[in-house]
Amino acid sequence: MIIMLHLKNDDIDNVFEAILSLKSVDECYCFFEDICTVKEIQDIAQRYQVALLLTQNKNYSEITNETGASSATITRVNKCLKYGNDGYKMVIERTKKD
Repeated sequence: MIIMLHLKNDDIDNVFEAILSLKSVDECYCFFEDICTVKEIQDIAQRYQVALLLTQNKNYSEITNETGASSATITRVNKCLKYGNDGYKMVIERTKKD
């Protein structure tokens, strides 16, 4: 796993530690509604949904129809899946439902 050293700092570590302390989806809603705008939460959720669909080999037009994501968003997520730090892949694998 590659850590983006240019991004890493104590303030960001503190936020990530706070996220790791959350114990339920309800707690996540409480925290993220306070720390993010509704649009930011929706954008994060959309990117994650795009990643899920890309890993299911859906094409761009299917993903746009299902999520409303722009081709730029889909391309960005696809680039992360192919060349990123495997964050999406790690979480998708850990949360995969049979």
